[in-house]
Amino acid sequence: MKMPEGFLWGGATAANQCEGAYNVDGRGLSSVDVVPFGPDRMKVARGEMKMLACDADHTYPSHQAIDFYHHYKEDIALMAGMGFKCYRLSISWTRILPGGDDDTPNAAGVAFYRNVFEECRKYGIEPLVTICHFDAPIALIQKYGGWKDRRMVDAFLKYCRVLFENYGGLVKYWLTFNEINMLLHMPFMGAGIVFEPGENREQVKYQAAHHELIASARAVQLAHQMMPGCMVGCMLAAGQYYPYTCAPEDVYQAMESDRDNYFFIDAQVRGAYPVWAKKRMERAGVSIDIRPEDEAILAAGTVDFVSFSYYSSRCTSADPEILKNKARGNAVVKSVVNPHLKSSEWGWQIDPLGLRITLNTLYDRYQKPLFIVENGLGANDTVEPDGSIHDPYRIDYMRQHIRAMLDAVNLDGVPLMGYTCWGCIDLVSASTGEMKKRYGMIYVDKSNDGTGTLKRMKKDSYFWYKKVIETNGEDLD
Repeated sequence: MKMPEGFLWGGATAANQCEGAYNVDGRGLSSVDVVPFGPDRMKVARGEMKMLACDADHTYPSHQAIDFYHHYKEDIALMAGMGFKCYRLSISWTRILPGGDDDTPNAAGVAFYRNVFEECRKYGIEPLVTICHFDAPIALIQKYGGWKDRRMVDAFLKYCRVLFENYGGLVKYWLTFNEINMLLHMPFMGAGIVFEPGENREQVKYQAAHHELIASARAVQLAHQMMPGCMVGCMLAAGQYYPYTCAPEDVYQAMESDRDNYFFIDAQVRGAYPVWAKKRMERAGVSIDIRPEDEAILAAGTVDFVSFSYYSSRCTSADPEILKNKARGNAVVKSVVNPHLKSSEWGWQIDPLGLRITLNTLYDRYQKPLFIVENGLGANDTVEPDGSIHDPYRIDYMRQHIRAMLDAVNLDGVPLMGYTCWGCIDLVSASTGEMKKRYGMIYVDKSNDGTGTLKRMKKDSYFWYKKVIETNGEDLD
């Protein structure tokens, strides 16, 4: 089996995890810049610990990351060497508009991304651009409280207009928000939200969600107006929830957990809030401020395709005792240990069939083309004395998941646009903030403590993935 002609094979990164140069050439401070490495990371990411500036008590590996900002030509050439058809990357909002809503864009930032896209085009690589990848300008958090405030919508649209004006001829594929459902789990990372004492947190989160959904819908409309023929997608952190047992209570709990993911995508694909979401908010005492024109905005701004990340399935139960046995891998999305699955070095449970299940579930629900924009294995790689890097565990992970993807397309008929594996080049981990947890097929000599030469080296998986792309998925050996 192989993929259809024109399938977009490639890899994915995020600006805040690979670019570095966080204060170079006029770039402003962003939310992701102040989320530290170490024990306070999740408290900040969840909006429970206020940190709107960097301090001397914490370390921030993302500030230099792998310095893609100064190595992009080398890195894109390495991607082209694997045969990439597509490269998913994000734009740093504050590299374009340092204050978040400046009237004049930062010329150096605009030029940087134009150079990146032109470099991709030189090799025949289609850029797939995420407009907002866990990225809220600190200036707007201080000014508005992040996405709590409706004025963020206009700031986002100003940012989008700059992107579409400058890159419309270079970029066909766009995503509005990365893993938009993570707003419910990491409010600061997802929406620049810091909770104040006494706030109704559910109210704050769902109001911010509404603002992001309105912003996404308006961005889709703007993109279609300014760039005829472009395609704009949504993006969620996916992974089917399994009931721990066949007890009806467990099945219902799994359905409810899945709805946390579908809430946003239902609105972005169907153009309206699902009835269950309205009832859920009502039960939680949440009453969001919806303007009279908002229903029409959502209806007119539906996406062209659905993209998602998939690392693992999840498992849940209605039994409080079973819920205590949490899988240790994902610190953000809670899941109990599935006894039928093996786990990675970092505790993420490995479930290739779950990818096929997720693909079928999403297509059955939305009837829109799908795009896998993140999938990969974080592992601790070793450089041998001769400079080789053997990563059979990564090859095995990717082989199994690509095989499941092939089954979904060829046996189930799921329309799939492409596959961009996560962290095609080593970068800073979003969940842990470290370099040690590597995803790439290209090794970067950089350690958690900041030491390293930044030298790029090809792993065994580099050559394996090159062969997969050359054969359009037919040769997975």
